[in-house]
Amino acid sequence: MGSVLLLPPLLLLPPLLLLPPLLLPPLARAAPAARVVRPGLEERLFPQVRDHFNFETCGNETFPQRYLVSAKFWKKGFGPIFFYTGNEGDIWTFAQNSDFIFELAEEQQALVIFAEHRYYGKSLPFGLESTQLKKTALLTVEQALADYAVLITELKQQLGAADCPVIAFGGSYGGMLSAYLRMKYPNVVAGALAASAPLLSVAGLGDPTQFFKDVTADFQKSSLGCVRAVRKAFQQIKDLWLSGAYDEISSKMATCNKISNKEDVYQLFGFARNAFTMMAMMDYPYKTDFMGHLPANPVKVGCEQIMAHKDPVEGLAALVGVFYNSSGLAQCYDIYQLYQSCADPTGCGIGSDAEAWDYQVCTEINLTFNSNNVTDMFPELPFTEAMREQYCWNKWRVRPRAHWLQTNFWGKDLRSASNIIFSNGDLDPWAGGGINSSLSPSLIALTIKGGAHHLDLRGRNPADPPSVTEVRKLEAGIISSWVKSAGLAREQHAGAAAGGQP
Repeated sequence: MGSVLLLPPLLLLPPLLLLPPLLLPPLARAAPAARVVRPGLEERLFPQVRDHFNFETCGNETFPQRYLVSAKFWKKGFGPIFFYTGNEGDIWTFAQNSDFIFELAEEQQALVIFAEHRYYGKSLPFGLESTQLKKTALLTVEQALADYAVLITELKQQLGAADCPVIAFGGSYGGMLSAYLRMKYPNVVAGALAASAPLLSVAGLGDPTQFFKDVTADFQKSSLGCVRAVRKAFQQIKDLWLSGAYDEISSKMATCNKISNKEDVYQLFGFARNAFTMMAMMDYPYKTDFMGHLPANPVKVGCEQIMAHKDPVEGLAALVGVFYNSSGLAQCYDIYQLYQSCADPTGCGIGSDAEAWDYQVCTEINLTFNSNNVTDMFPELPFTEAMREQYCWNKWRVRPRAHWLQTNFWGKDLRSASNIIFSNGDLDPWAGGGINSSLSPSLIALTIKGGAHHLDLRGRNPADPPSVTEVRKLEAGIISSWVKSAGLAREQHAGAAAGGQP
């Protein structure tokens, strides 16, 4: 899911080829970084059950699940609990990019907990062997949700918070999990903010061309000429490949190793397309270090890069460098190291977290997006159900269950759920696979004009578009009302129980 990735060390060995220079304007370099809040977070471990749904095999075993907690603003025993449902990566990454939760905790005197997802970061059920074959079976959405429900229940007892209502927060896959947690365990959480949560597309609902069409639309909004230049660059690479001019492709795209066959060309296409994906998702109005190091307004900066070059292919190399060469120090692109194809066409990243996500998109989570060079500006890169099934069998010895999320998490028929906010930014290519219209008075869809991937979870910033400020106010008010309603319901229940005693 364009997941969190750690870029490998900069390639500073004597280069075969030199990257074209990045032409970042001074203002882009000097854009303000997000304000740091995150007060008093402590890292702790919880002995979590390995298998919640089996009383034999691993059912009696535990593993250390990591979570972060801050009680700085908490009105102990009375204030709500704000619980972040960790997604596909190290939990610190999400805590450091979700300052809205801390700002809201200060207003509402809340305890803040960020829980790490099993198989990611340091929460490894089988240690360093967790993503090896035969060790991955306990990596499911259902197990992760049960982890969160058990962790919340136990911590409430430990912290003297039995009567404190819990609100779940999450972004992207974490946003899906926050919504699912409210749907599956309404006895545990009173409401959920599901930011940029593509609940429909991951369930196999919707148009497989939507994602890359919307990435293209982001660049189109920035500059009409940008999309034309990108199309031209990819077409030139294709023409050079068909004429056997591999050296010219290698030189202009500044690859560390020579492009020498069709496989290399298609790896180059995937590598390049991934940069566009990340820049569209992270198109924030200030520089960030969330999923790679990006300047303010990276889509605009990328378009300026390609438009500044007379040669479209050299311009494309400069554009993808906004993501892959943010330091300006890399001297060439190792396209197989920087981008690894997987069962998620929007990118898995690299490292053990990427392996875990690859397994998840080979089992329950459906991301069969493709680019077709008709509705989008990218080369035709198909990814069909049959291709996914073959890949997943070869890699993990599993077969995807394409319809399971629709059955288990209700597909698009969510009307019997309650107390969930679905927020999406209109710049985010994931928005088209999410809930964009309110389904009931308590299933509320909010749109952030000029917002990228879960911008609302980020902290206040002077460069924020007015719409995200307004959406955060709405979210704060709705969440406050849920907390009050949960408190009233608890008091009424206690009163009724007392009244029934002899």
